[in-house]
Amino acid sequence: QVQLVESGGGLVQAGGSLRLSCVASGRTFSVLGMGWFRQARGKEREFVAAINSSGGNTRYQDSVKGRFTISRDNAKNTVYLQMNSLQPEDTAVYYCATGQGGYSGPTSQLYAYWGQGTQVTVSS
Repeated sequence: QVQLVESGGGLVQAGGSLRLSCVASGRTFSVLGMGWFRQARGKEREFVAAINSSGGNTRYQDSVKGRFTISRDNAKNTVYLQMNSLQPEDTAVYYCATGQGGYSGPTSQLYAYWGQGTQVTVSS
C-alpha cells in the first residue's frame, strides 16, 4: 500500500503560480514513478505530468508544457508540481498518483494509488 497526501492548492489569479506537493508513504519512494492528473468539474480526469523514479525522465500534457514542471525529492518522499502562468482553464482538482513500477507515463490505468486531491482555482 502507498499513501499519498497532496497539498499546496488554492485560489490564484490568472498569470500566477502555485506549487503542489505530494508526500508518499508505505513503500520505498525512490523506486516509484509518479504522476499528476487533474479533473475539472464536469470533465474526465486527464494526465498532467509524469516523472520516473530517478527524476531523469519527465513527460507533460501539451497544454502545460513550458508552464508546469514536475520534480521530486527522493530524500523527502515528495513529488512536486510547479505551476506557472496559470490560466482559468487550469482550474481543477489535482491528484498525484503512483503505479507499481519506476515509470507509468500518461496512462491513468497504470496508476494504482491516488491521493485525495487538492483544489486549484484560477480566477480571470
